[in-house]
Amino acid sequence: MKHRGRGVACGWYGIARTAAMDRAAVWVELDDGGTVKIATGVTEIGEGILTGLCQIAAQEMGVRPEDIVLGDNDTARVPEAAHAGATRMTYMIGNAVAIGCREAFGKFRDAMGAYWGVTPGSIHAFAGEVWVEGSPTKRMTMARAVHVLKHQRGIVIVGSGLFTSQHTGLNPDTGESTPWQSYVFGAQIAEVEVDDDTGEVQVLGVWAAHDVGRVVNPQQVEGQIEGGVVMGVGHALMEDYIQVDGQTTTPGFAKYILPTALDVPQITSILIDEPDPKTPLGVKGIGEPAITPTAPAIINAIYDAVGVRITRLPATPERVMEALRHKRATQGKRSERV
Repeated sequence: MKHRGRGVACGWYGIARTAAMDRAAVWVELDDGGTVKIATGVTEIGEGILTGLCQIAAQEMGVRPEDIVLGDNDTARVPEAAHAGATRMTYMIGNAVAIGCREAFGKFRDAMGAYWGVTPGSIHAFAGEVWVEGSPTKRMTMARAVHVLKHQRGIVIVGSGLFTSQHTGLNPDTGESTPWQSYVFGAQIAEVEVDDDTGEVQVLGVWAAHDVGRVVNPQQVEGQIEGGVVMGVGHALMEDYIQVDGQTTTPGFAKYILPTALDVPQITSILIDEPDPKTPLGVKGIGEPAITPTAPAIINAIYDAVGVRITRLPATPERVMEALRHKRATQGKRSERV
């Protein structure tokens, strides 16, 4: 017989390096044709950071995302961005890009204000167009503005950005510290169906709500959450790395089972768009935090469905059946005593 249950779990995750100073830096240059060069040692590992950085730079510089050129990531030639991990990429590099672009755009405003004879604050730019607020005639493309400044006035617009995530070490007397500057919080609900004849567990749906700070690209954030949930399903129900005498007995995917497309439940992502007050850009991260609540939510849902608490992962059919047999045996002994 199949039984349905729901479970909830919450989680939090510190962003960037643990109890260690984290920093990232970039160079920014407004170049010919109205393009913007961003030089940083960032490395793309599939999470979409390059797209996010282009969006951030485009918003800050008043150009289109396709006008952003991300430079060579060889740290022998460009500023250090540090490693791709710890849910730090958008948080660290994104803030560095924002700081560098704001410095460059501030210089651009000053130069264009002097050219047009207006206050810098009246200069605006968006999608490659530059104009003076309230003026019907003082308007030109960013490409033309760069040409005017660079080739007629000898002004090259450059900027640099350094973002540092602060922390405090452990107090030797109290154990107190601030190991991370910012945290991501989240909660997930899982609905499962458990077959009490076979022990098989099917995850029907997961609802995932996460505080992700200011959202740069909603589709990418949802993709990160969905990927984390799928990993969490594997962690909860399938992935079992077994060793005997120091040797693995699950050396390949024939025995080390991963979720396939048929195992992916309906995932509903809920983005809590609350800018982080401790950073200039207000972003956070979601890469690793998304996986944190998934397995406990599924385990709680199994308990809600059939009343057994699985205390060792993964919750394979064999382990679920073992827990059900123990439950039935315990109930039987209680009935005999009554």
